[in-house]
Parts: sequence; structure tokens; C-alpha cells
Amino acid sequence: MAAITAADVNKLRTMTGAGMMDCKKALVEAEGDFEAARDLLRKQGQKIADKRAENETSEGVVLAAVSEDGTNGKLVSLACETEPVSKVPDFKDLAQRILATAVESNAASKEELLATKQDDGRSLQEHITDLMGKIGEKLDVTAYENITAEKVASYIHSDNKKGVLVAMKNVGGADVATVGRDVAMQIVAMKPVALDKDGVDAATIEREIEIGKEQARADGKPEAMLEKIAQGKLNKFYKENTLLNQEFVKDNSMTIAQLLDKTSKGLTVSDFKRVAIVG
Repeated sequence: MAAITAADVNKLRTMTGAGMMDCKKALVEAEGDFEAARDLLRKQGQKIADKRAENETSEGVVLAAVSEDGTNGKLVSLACETEPVSKVPDFKDLAQRILATAVESNAASKEELLATKQDDGRSLQEHITDLMGKIGEKLDVTAYENITAEKVASYIHSDNKKGVLVAMKNVGGADVATVGRDVAMQIVAMKPVALDKDGVDAATIEREIEIGKEQARADGKPEAMLEKIAQGKLNKFYKENTLLNQEFVKDNSMTIAQLLDKTSKGLTVSDFKRVAIVG
């Protein structure tokens, strides 16, 4: 059996980023064969991924990037199980790698992003699995958003666990950086379910109407009035939960739609994406 030296262990550690003891164990098991040892370490990562597949990932980071011309934005979230892991350099580096890969590949979906080959020929998902073997926790890209518009604004909350992309149209020649950030911050804070009432799905509308009827019925209102009362409550739901109809948190004398139009006539939001890692 080949003698495993400290230099061998350090070499494998440099190649893989795995811990010293894991590297030594892999080299011993592989009888000094570096490629076999690398495969063993990868299998270790897969074993951890399989074992912890059902574990909750309630910590991590959300990152965003907007192109230089401001017309495209990427938003990614890398989640882990515990807060200490979210602070380690290897985790942060992996999150940056994921964002950089998203920017470079312009992947259309999370699946396409994770399948993207890296410089070493392995997929992004394989790199994630490798780090699971080193860290010993489940790691998961919980969201990936890719949005293109006349102008895209982004915002990452101070806890680095919530982020937003805002797509704006009818920009004209206006400087929309400030209003774009304000709207993105609004979305983080107020969690709108859609742009306006036309974007609210039928199931949500039906549920809100039924809730309105039940509340009115509990208040002793006549059956003949329930539908009208429920519609009134639905309109209140639209005002509170659709972005363009929400009151601006920094100035509740105007709605978001009015804020945008005041900034530049006709300016509006065409889409938004909100990503959060929830603990």
C-alpha cells in the first residue's frame, strides 16, 4: 500500500477544497490514486445530499446582478441549513459562482443553470454537491429569476435573504434608478401577490370572496348583501396586495402607479420577481 504523505493530502485538498481528514481518508481508501480519491470525495458529497434531501434550508444568501445597460437582471438564492454555514467563505464563493454562471450563460431556467458546465468540465450542480460533502449540510439553489425589460432595477435587503428585480417600461429618457429601487424595496416589504388585479389568479379571487362572505355572514348581514360586501372586501384586497395599487410606503398619499407616473408620464412596472429565504 502506498504511503500517504502530508504533501499528498495537501495536494488533494488544494484540488478539491475538502477537509484535511477527509482527503487523507480518501487517499488511504484509494491507495494513493488521486483521481480515485477525488471520486470518493464526490460520492461523499452525493451521500450527504441524499441523506439530507428532506432537511429544511432556512438560511443562506440572495444575490442579484443587473447588466451594464440596465436591461437584464438575474436573481439567485443559495440556501443552507444553518446560519454559520452561510457565513463561511466557501459558501459565499459558491453563491458568487452561481450568480456569475447565471450572468455568463443567461440560462432560461434553474435546471439549465445547474446543468451549466464550469471551467473544469463539471456542472454547477456537481460543484454544489462537492461542497455539501465538505460542509456536511444540504445546499440548494432555491430560486433563479432572469428578467429583461427596458430598465431593470434590483434590491437586496440588509439581511441578504430577500431580493427583488423590477422590470419597468415606458421609461423614455427618464432616470429611473431611484424610483426603481424604491419600488423594489416596496416589494420586499409589502409582498404584493401580483402587479394589479388582472394578475391575481382565479383561485385567490374565489378564496377572498368566500372569506368576505363568511365574515359578513358572521356579522349577521343578510344573504342578499353578501356578494356586494364580499366584492368590496375583494377591492380592498387588490389595493393592499397588488403592487400598482398599493400605497407607497414612503408616502401613503400616493399609490405605486401614481409614484411611477409622477416620475415620468406613462412609466410603469411590467413585471417583478421577489425571492426570499424564509427561516
